[in-house]
Amino acid sequence: MSKYYGCGLTIPTNLEGLRVLDLGSGSGRDCYVASKLVGKNGHVIGVDMTDEQLRVADAHKDFHAEKFGFANVEFQKGNIEELGKLEIEKESLDLIISNCVINLATDKKAVLQGAYDLLKEGGEIYFSDVYSDRRIPQDLVDDPVLYGECLSGALYWNDFLAISKDVGFLDPRTVSSNRITIEDEELMEKVGNINFYSVTYRLMKLPKLESDCEDYGQAVRYKGTIDHNKDAFELDDHHLFEAGRIKTVCGNTYMMLQDTRFKEHFDFWGDFSTHYGIFEGCGGSAPFNTENTNSDETAPCC
Repeated sequence: MSKYYGCGLTIPTNLEGLRVLDLGSGSGRDCYVASKLVGKNGHVIGVDMTDEQLRVADAHKDFHAEKFGFANVEFQKGNIEELGKLEIEKESLDLIISNCVINLATDKKAVLQGAYDLLKEGGEIYFSDVYSDRRIPQDLVDDPVLYGECLSGALYWNDFLAISKDVGFLDPRTVSSNRITIEDEELMEKVGNINFYSVTYRLMKLPKLESDCEDYGQAVRYKGTIDHNKDAFELDDHHLFEAGRIKTVCGNTYMMLQDTRFKEHFDFWGDFSTHYGIFEGCGGSAPFNTENTNSDETAPCC
């Protein structure tokens, strides 16, 4: 653990048999946790650009193989901004994880584009990172202390959403978020009124997702069959599915459950044949007044 530089374990559920990539794998801790969770039929790849970290990670491969009863982990040296140079086939991964690493990349769009290219359709990138509530001035971005604290490399959250959608992750979902407390007075003085948040996102590679959550009259029911999630399954911070309870969902959420590894754990009702408008409470609202203040008057058509 003395060589671990992450900020908490960030791994989703239902991993049996998956092919997983860890961006910025460091000493390999998350890789070995994932190794156990994917099992003997899964595979985990860690990528890091630091020789010392790779040496530490490699040194523990035999120990974990003996402990788990199978060997399913490998480590590659590489830059997460150049994932296309790794010895990994395109569209071959089920899941990509990352733990407070992407904010250190100078070209974050390149990271997300590379991740998108390596994922199978229906795969996802599930990761934790630091975001800000506004764009950070260049002089702070260039500050080595703030950068080393994983602050000045943080993206403004709305820019992150725009970049994600631009590369193909059309409906980013927030899993959890917490405001970061800065206690160092010198750092507080530098960042001023900028607020920072630790956020876990899941971005799914589903090309048919829409830009907003639309209502098609669909519903799902969670079977309670995902390990360690018998009573309920949480897709994101506003979609909790209780076992046995039918829940109406928007078209995007329907696809995130039906066209991914979660399909076998749900029952589904409906299709996309009839559109009922925006999905209330999830996809925003109509950008105009929907109430007629005088029932005896009608507006002209143009």
